[in-house]
Amino acid sequence: MAVPSVLHLANVTLSPNTGALPGGATLQQLTNGIGGWALVLSLVGLVIGAAAWALGAHSQNYHQSFSGKRAVLISGLAALLIGAAPALINFFFHAGTGVH
Repeated sequence: MAVPSVLHLANVTLSPNTGALPGGATLQQLTNGIGGWALVLSLVGLVIGAAAWALGAHSQNYHQSFSGKRAVLISGLAALLIGAAPALINFFFHAGTGVH
């Protein structure tokens, strides 16, 4: 008889809710603010990288041109990941909830 009650206790559920604990709304605002700052920093990196790329290309400086190109690509990928982060997290969470 003890085995079925132990198995019953092993079944747990999870339903994420940011409002379930005090400070959930503040944490959501903090997350949104950090995401906004990260996007602004991505934009700054993209602009600086584009300027370095252009200056390097016009001055025949291969290293500066390559560094600027790399900065543009990394800044663009960072912005893509920041924008896709909620969808990626939700996708993996829902994929995990489908595992039985």
